[in-house]
Amino acid sequence: MSILNWIYIVIVAIGAVLAVVRMIKGPDITDRVIALDVFTTITVALFVFFAMVFDRYIYIDVALVYGLLAFIGVLVIARFIERGF
Repeated sequence: MSILNWIYIVIVAIGAVLAVVRMIKGPDITDRVIALDVFTTITVALFVFFAMVFDRYIYIDVALVYGLLAFIGVLVIARFIERGF
């Protein structure tokens, strides 16, 4: 892998760590849900990156399915928060 790939992985790892910190430390539930959404977006980006690096384009299909499931999950959680516990 080239140096640009390593730089990309480091930047994405920093973003993932920051998202996890916000999920743990978030002052309320909405911050935690947004951090979860950011983390799933980072995971989708990693799937696409690994598909490019390893020339395994099945990972793009996995990223699409994971992105759709994450989006539906965030919508369900938002609906649950809106209606109350």
